[in-house]
Amino acid sequence: MLNQRLQQKLLQKLSPQQIQLMKMLQIPTAQLEQRIKEEIEANPALEEGENLEDETPEVQNETEPSEAEKTETETSDDVEPVEEEPKVDDDMDISDYYDEDDEGVADYKTDNPNEVYDPDDDNKSVPVAISSTFHEYLESQVGMLDLDERQQQIAMHLIGSLDDDGYLRREPDAIVDDLIFRQNISTDEKELNIILLQIQKFDPAGVAARSLEECLLLQLKRKEDPTVYTEIAIRIVEKYFDLFAKKHYDKLESIFSVDSEKLKRVIDEITKLNPRPGNAFAGSSADARITIVPDFILANNNGELVLSLNSRNAPELRVSNHFKEMINEYKRAKIKSKSQKDAILFVKQKIDSAKWFIDAIQSRYNTMLLCMNAILEYQREYLLTGDESNLKPMILKDIADKTGLDISTVSRVANSKYVQTEFGTIQLKYFFSESLTTDSGEEVSTREVKKILSDMIGAESKDKPISDQKLTETLNDKGYNIARRTVAKYREQLNIPVARLRREL
Repeated sequence: MLNQRLQQKLLQKLSPQQIQLMKMLQIPTAQLEQRIKEEIEANPALEEGENLEDETPEVQNETEPSEAEKTETETSDDVEPVEEEPKVDDDMDISDYYDEDDEGVADYKTDNPNEVYDPDDDNKSVPVAISSTFHEYLESQVGMLDLDERQQQIAMHLIGSLDDDGYLRREPDAIVDDLIFRQNISTDEKELNIILLQIQKFDPAGVAARSLEECLLLQLKRKEDPTVYTEIAIRIVEKYFDLFAKKHYDKLESIFSVDSEKLKRVIDEITKLNPRPGNAFAGSSADARITIVPDFILANNNGELVLSLNSRNAPELRVSNHFKEMINEYKRAKIKSKSQKDAILFVKQKIDSAKWFIDAIQSRYNTMLLCMNAILEYQREYLLTGDESNLKPMILKDIADKTGLDISTVSRVANSKYVQTEFGTIQLKYFFSESLTTDSGEEVSTREVKKILSDMIGAESKDKPISDQKLTETLNDKGYNIARRTVAKYREQLNIPVARLRREL
């Protein structure tokens, strides 16, 4: 049975401006230009514009968050964003979009007063290397095989199924199904294997392998001048790969009746091979070098740290002049038809959207500078010296308390952002670490402990690597109160294997 009842509910809603700001904070400088281009394409009221003296918006103080930021900091990440459609009455007010003095709409731009650089150095173009990809390189070798047109299509499909490392990790039956459904080519696993064996003869050596062992074997068997050590290496990979992977060298010495010196030469034969042949090709997507564009530039001017935002890829923006004229024409019209009112509603919506976008970028600048200045003040000694021992323990809450922003806002700024220093380009997340108390009661960063741990392992004797227990005892002797399980955790975070797997002959 249906019934009616009143229900009171408390909800938090995010305005479009707040949503824009949260999204903008997550975008690194490397992606900001593309995001702006997308917005310009989607919103005809937004356009790139030159610097004009009368169109510089009021820039908020760096030390105080904007109203949009203040509201955002009070809103939890768990709140579902809700956008409300703008409502416009028939007798709409366009005074906010019209200036009596110049009969136009005020311009806006993303001018950052804290950014100072030579305009001659402003290069918005990004050089792109032109080269063939790893898969294209393999496809170019298919013509050298004695295959008919149908078999060439199968070979091309197999090459397309290789991952960026050069491995064929898909099951044969799945490839057979793909060929019949997508290309109407009927085949079986036997024919696939015949063609795959021919592809495995392509360069680079080891390509199209189905496992690491097969990849290494393909390379060992193609050695131009094989030696007795090569033959032993082939037998190890074929039958005793597990012993090799776990570094049970004493058992291998016993199996092949060789001393440690000869076994070392055999191991060298294997370790010099490439486990990822796809990465060895300069044109592969896996080998493409990721260019890091710093979001901040920090200069050391005789002991004075000067921070600036890198806004090279952020063009100046303003409201379109064409949309200004539409507002002017609507104001001058004595009789306003329904079609004119519908058109001006569209204009108002697009202008609002353009303003919101520009304000979000400006708020992004202010918030980023606010957070980075707090980090700079916190880690000033480290940024002056580059010595990791001067890196202070710092968590997101420390910066949130210092700036008055929410922890989630600080997290958005810290993620995927980089600062260029005289010691290199550093990710902002690097500055955040937990603390550890020494015997003297001093709090030190866990990064300092990890650095000491890494240095100790780096200086160890490779034939007798240091165990976690011995590392713990050494750190305790240095005054660091740390348990063995914590040492093991830090070692794993540094991607350092256990002592047995670090052993070398």
